[in-house]
Amino acid sequence: MRLTVIGCSGSFPGPDSPASCYLVEAEGFRLLLDFGSGALGGLQRQSGLGQVDAVCISHLHADHCIDLGGYAVARIIRPEGPMPRLPVYGPDQTALRLNRALDAEPASDAESASGYDHGFTEAFSFATITPGVMEIGPLRVTAALMNHPVQTFGFRVEHAGRSLAYSADTGETDALVRLARDADVLLCEASFLEPASGAPALPQGLHMTARQAAEHAERAGAGRLVLTHLVPWNDADHTLEEASPAFSGPASLASSGLVLTLE
Repeated sequence: MRLTVIGCSGSFPGPDSPASCYLVEAEGFRLLLDFGSGALGGLQRQSGLGQVDAVCISHLHADHCIDLGGYAVARIIRPEGPMPRLPVYGPDQTALRLNRALDAEPASDAESASGYDHGFTEAFSFATITPGVMEIGPLRVTAALMNHPVQTFGFRVEHAGRSLAYSADTGETDALVRLARDADVLLCEASFLEPASGAPALPQGLHMTARQAAEHAERAGAGRLVLTHLVPWNDADHTLEEASPAFSGPASLASSGLVLTLE
């Protein structure tokens, strides 16, 4: 199983990375975890537009899903004709919310006859995620609810005895520790830094600090911690410095184009 970071910027694309998007490959099968703003461009540096086999969306904030709009256009409007519908797994009402985001309407009869449609459902077949296990291609994917203001799923992806856990966006939660138990890699959000003395307290149930991410990885017994959802206004080196003392294993920062092979 191989992980390629397409984008790891938090909240919006940064100067060096799109927002959240991660490519997981096994046995020639390609699964995207999230498809945030700017990810479509980054994806094309790593994969052909028609080489993705499925997408899992953790939640419906724009920095995790909005580039599905451009991807729908790329899959439908082609000289060779539309690509087959791509399976997209997402929270409840994913198709409805995405269509509203781009003000898309079902195609007219004339548009359908011409092979043109700008609606998401012409490009994708949607399935609603519920907590539990899904078999997606050769991958075993476990979804668990995280601690975020909207319905948000973290994912554990397993193949051939190896495991990758992805926190998506979350505040502190025991659910992440359970999801990442003994995972080879925990790809964990670290949006916040510890507040300076006298600064306002950080909001609860939204995101984690780098230290909190490391503490979750340590409690889970993860083999390696990769910090992601790195917001552009934070200092990346400071993020790693805050995390490292709280985790006994190797810790590193995600970056666009980073490739990890789980062997």
